Amino acid sequence: MNLRYAPHIAYIVIFLSFPLQLVFSQLPTDQINAMRKVYDMLQNDTATSFIWDRINKSSNPCSWKGISCTSNDSSITKVSFSLFSISSSEVLPVICQINTLESLDISQNHLSSIPSGFIIGCGGVTGLKLLNFSRNKLEGSLPNFTGFGKLESLDFSHNNLNGKVDLQLDGLNSLKSLNLSFNNFSGSVPTSLGKFNLLEELQLSANVFQGEFPTQIVNFGNLTLIDLSLNSLSGVIPDRLGELSKLQVLILSANNLSGTIPQSIGNIKTLTRFAANQNHFIGNIPLGLTKNLRNLDLSFNSLTGIIPQDLLSPMNLQFLDLTSNKLEGPVPTNLSINSIRLRLGQNALNGSITSVSFGILQSLTYLELDNNQLSGPIPSELGKCQNLALLNLAQNKLSGVIPVELGDISNLQVLSLQSNNLVGDIPSKISQLNRLQKLNMSWNSLNGSIPSSIASLKNLTNLNLQGNKLSGQIPPNISNLNLLLELQLGGNQLGGVIPAMPLSLQIALNLSHNLFEGPIPITLSRLTSLEVLDLSYNRFSGQIPDFLTKMGGLTRLVLSNNQLSGVRPEFGSFVIVETSGNRDLINPFPITPPEAAKKRKSIVIAVVVPIAGVAVIALFTLIAISISRRYYRINDDHFHSGEEGSQSPVIQGKVLTANSIHKSNIDFTKAMVVVSDPLNVVFKTRFSTYYKAVMPSGTTYFVKKLNWSDKIFQLGGHELFGEELKNLGKLNNSNIMIPLGYLLVADSAYLFYEFAPIGTLYDVLRGSLGYSLDWASRYSIAIGVAQGLAFLHGCNSGPILLLDLSSKSVLLKSQNEAQIGDIELYKVIDPSKSTGSFSAVAGSVGYIPPEYAYTMRVAMAGNVYSFGVVLLELLTGRPAVSQGTELAKSVLSDSEQHNKWDHILDSSICKTSLNVRSQMLAVLKVALACVSISPEGRPKMKSVLRMLLNAR
Repeated sequence: MNLRYAPHIAYIVIFLSFPLQLVFSQLPTDQINAMRKVYDMLQNDTATSFIWDRINKSSNPCSWKGISCTSNDSSITKVSFSLFSISSSEVLPVICQINTLESLDISQNHLSSIPSGFIIGCGGVTGLKLLNFSRNKLEGSLPNFTGFGKLESLDFSHNNLNGKVDLQLDGLNSLKSLNLSFNNFSGSVPTSLGKFNLLEELQLSANVFQGEFPTQIVNFGNLTLIDLSLNSLSGVIPDRLGELSKLQVLILSANNLSGTIPQSIGNIKTLTRFAANQNHFIGNIPLGLTKNLRNLDLSFNSLTGIIPQDLLSPMNLQFLDLTSNKLEGPVPTNLSINSIRLRLGQNALNGSITSVSFGILQSLTYLELDNNQLSGPIPSELGKCQNLALLNLAQNKLSGVIPVELGDISNLQVLSLQSNNLVGDIPSKISQLNRLQKLNMSWNSLNGSIPSSIASLKNLTNLNLQGNKLSGQIPPNISNLNLLLELQLGGNQLGGVIPAMPLSLQIALNLSHNLFEGPIPITLSRLTSLEVLDLSYNRFSGQIPDFLTKMGGLTRLVLSNNQLSGVRPEFGSFVIVETSGNRDLINPFPITPPEAAKKRKSIVIAVVVPIAGVAVIALFTLIAISISRRYYRINDDHFHSGEEGSQSPVIQGKVLTANSIHKSNIDFTKAMVVVSDPLNVVFKTRFSTYYKAVMPSGTTYFVKKLNWSDKIFQLGGHELFGEELKNLGKLNNSNIMIPLGYLLVADSAYLFYEFAPIGTLYDVLRGSLGYSLDWASRYSIAIGVAQGLAFLHGCNSGPILLLDLSSKSVLLKSQNEAQIGDIELYKVIDPSKSTGSFSAVAGSVGYIPPEYAYTMRVAMAGNVYSFGVVLLELLTGRPAVSQGTELAKSVLSDSEQHNKWDHILDSSICKTSLNVRSQMLAVLKVALACVSISPEGRPKMKSVLRMLLNAR
């Protein structure tokens, strides 16, 4: 060959081979056709949510979102359609035409079924290794996986699948990871998971699996993760579990397991987390259990004996929770220097804690030793725990003075020292805790005065010093605590001038059982958001000032046992007023008992009105008419000015419902007249006022007014709020108060709802509306609220959280039909604005989850806690807070002894029959799980609903 032509020949070869490379790097025709068909099907299914709306259908599918190919684009290997808004399952068999597929992720869509064509088609894809159908709406039983011999990972978690899991997975011989959590599967735990026993991860939590712990699991020697929590498993943990030499995580929480904790678990060298909380374990904690663990949770069991000295000392241990057992003896002296959370509350621990080596715990964040029998002084060494965010030593027998060194814990957010035998002054050094949010030193024997430096705690939201021997005056600069929501100073020896209080006060101001005298100070009138004001057992004199009747947030006013005189003014029907023990006080109105005083409906009482009173009423009527004329005349989406110069111009309004009856009945003009008359107020919540509005058609609605001028509401967000309301109006659930329409004006928002004639659950339980709920009705209400909350938490667009779930936000259409209200608050309240943000998120006292004190975040687990309190109200008939004690804490304390469970229940209900008692005890177990101190230990709402339904 002539070398002269060699370079040219080389170029020719390269040139000729180039198109061949292009051909070989292109997808096969059948895969291109399949993807174009998928393109059309998704476009028709998802419409405006179509994820590929900017992609040319003729382009290379390897460039499409969610599609992964080999390095040279010769074949498709992965399809991820997560969050594509897919609702039609017809696309699934088409995807299975891609015979090179290795991974298929269809999670977080709206699929309700899996067609048989998918199982047949994808069963023939020999290289398929991963299938993810989690977080859809799949129903029915688990399909038989025939032909999926190479499948390694299968995820069907967070669906509505049910039935037994038996041999459907037996052919998955390569299976390494199985996740069926958060469904409704029943029967025994599946153990037929491929003949080669290759399984590494088994997640079956939050189902209805029952029977004894399956010993066959030990045959899966490669297991690294086992999660069987939130089921109904019984029996004991087999000692052979210690043979799983690769196990890293073992979670058995919230079952019915019993017996003792096997010693063999401590021998698994790879095990880092073991959680068996909320079961019925007894006996001693075995020695050496934590020699390899980082995280141990055995809370809410019946473990006895002393805490082994070696349990808390291993260097690797970071999280330990033994809350609510029957442990006794001393707190071990040697603690792991890497400890982050140490929870030993609600036991019977005794002795002093001064010898415990707290000084070395630089990583310790939460220390909870509350509700024990610990004695002696508080160790000053705690001041060296610089990272402590929560220190809870409440309800012990601790004595001596409060160490000034506690003021050195610069990160401290919650300090709970209540119900001990502490004496001496409140250390002024406490004022250095700049991050402190909750300070509770109540029910001790502290003396001296309240240090004025306490006003420098700018982040303080709750201050409780009641039940001590404090004297002197309230510091005049206390108004500087401009985030304070609750101030409890009752039961002391305080006197003198009552200074101006923080305008942020909302939950309560308690000055009872002190030495205050003279007239009730007018400075209290500034507390327009305050809910509870207790001035009882003092020496206040003079008349009850009219300004108290105008405090819009007030729901309870206690003025008993003072020296008040004159005519008692009339308060709104939604305010409980207690004035007994004032000899010279005249009550011109019929005195209603406190239970009835909170009646949530407008009652017109026929009284003889003097001529001056008639004039006042006439004047008020004229004012109301003039106010009503301020509003524009409105007809659905079309607004016309009714009067020039209106101070509250209409910004936006719309009927949201598609129901033609509601659309024709809702009259905005009539509604605006209704809300101008305070006699139409049915009840108030923290953020809303509910009016009863009878339309010209005769149909009755609730019109709810939100105070838009409050800084906690997103100012300028009218358009955004309108869009959010449209989305809420599309929801479809009978247990939720769904807005039918809305009207936005400059300073307010008005929402329209179907009328609930029975009233709030709070009122019905208090008996003020004349209803007596039997257990069948209470159980039906519990199911309804659980269904509504589970629906909100499971919304495909993201969970809708409740900022203030309580028995006051649950309305009853009948004695068996419950609806959750105030669902829009999560969308309208802006946590970054003003001081109200804290209370807005915190909710109502008695329903606030304990972790809120240091997280200050709303979460689903917090909603579950609040629901648990509502359950306890239904079970006990008692309010969420009584005599300063929270119902949840009281019941948790009583529940430690199972022989007291019957005493917890409402005796007038549980004794009606053995079946009722049995069902109430089953529901009580669910409620106790919901109000668990640990948010991680609480079940999800879907599981709560399932457990309630199983209690039938």
